[in-house]
Amino acid sequence: MTARRPDAAVIGLDLGGTKIAAALVAADGTVLARHSLPTPATEGAEAVLDALAEAARAVRAPGTGAIGVAAAGVIDPATGTVTSATDTIRGWAGTALAAGLAARTGLPVACDNDVRAAAATELAALREGAAGRGGGTAGGDGGPHGDGAPAGPWPTLIYAAVGTGVGGAVAAEGRMLHGAAGIAGHLGHLPSPEAEGLPCTCGATGHLEAIAAGPGITAHYTRMSGVPADRLESVAARAARDDPHATAAIVLGAEAAGRALGGLANALGADHVVVGGGVPRIGALYTDALNAAFAAELMPPLRDLRPVPPGAGSDAAVHGAAALTRTLPLHSPRTTGVLR
Repeated sequence: MTARRPDAAVIGLDLGGTKIAAALVAADGTVLARHSLPTPATEGAEAVLDALAEAARAVRAPGTGAIGVAAAGVIDPATGTVTSATDTIRGWAGTALAAGLAARTGLPVACDNDVRAAAATELAALREGAAGRGGGTAGGDGGPHGDGAPAGPWPTLIYAAVGTGVGGAVAAEGRMLHGAAGIAGHLGHLPSPEAEGLPCTCGATGHLEAIAAGPGITAHYTRMSGVPADRLESVAARAARDDPHATAAIVLGAEAAGRALGGLANALGADHVVVGGGVPRIGALYTDALNAAFAAELMPPLRDLRPVPPGAGSDAAVHGAAALTRTLPLHSPRTTGVLR
């Protein structure tokens, strides 16, 4: 069994439905090399694993210690497996992501869901801030997922990514939650009264994603107006021209998300809520409605809590992926076992 090499540069891979972004990241966080290539999403899981390996080779340097992969889908870091996924990447569910990539590259691999990896960069900054205020050290003892077992005033974070779906991550008292099969934090599958009867991408009905994600808002606009719209940006443009159906669809989706997040904040006692993704970028019509609905749900001790946009920059995804090699199980290329 090979020990972790904390001073070695690592590779961060951000796997999306259209693009794979790769970066070689030094131990101090400096990005040493970058590469990107299209995701062969329609060609099956083996082709995607081959493309991940190609991206890793493009940035790899002598002495590279490990690879971290932030991937779409429900990822179980303990087994390195994609336990559930939509058809954005054909045949992705059930893929042995860590073992397959380790075998192709000869490097140990850690993997997690892409939104959870991005949330980890937010959590790291919050934990550093808590440590600076006397909340302990920002590290930890490893814990069951290697991300520490902090004690003291550590942050409880809800991170939502609202785009073509509604992804998310939850950290309780400084520790990222993974849950059974890696499913913790998939906020799009919370029940939502606004989505009653609407089909969700997971196969169930009435989930938040069906009304609050970009395609859900767009579909709701078409149901109300009878006028087709190709994407959310078209609906937003019509709302800007005072189309009442477009305005109503955006506000309803935002309110559904705000209510769900407010209720979850109450349940967890959250002190930080981050909302990112493409949908909030359509502007104040969406964010104002979300914030108002969120605030209306809060119990008195949380009355000053408000969602904020992500604080990390454009490298958040690859930094989050690289950081997985320090906090999650590493799957060995030699034994297909796990390096703790």
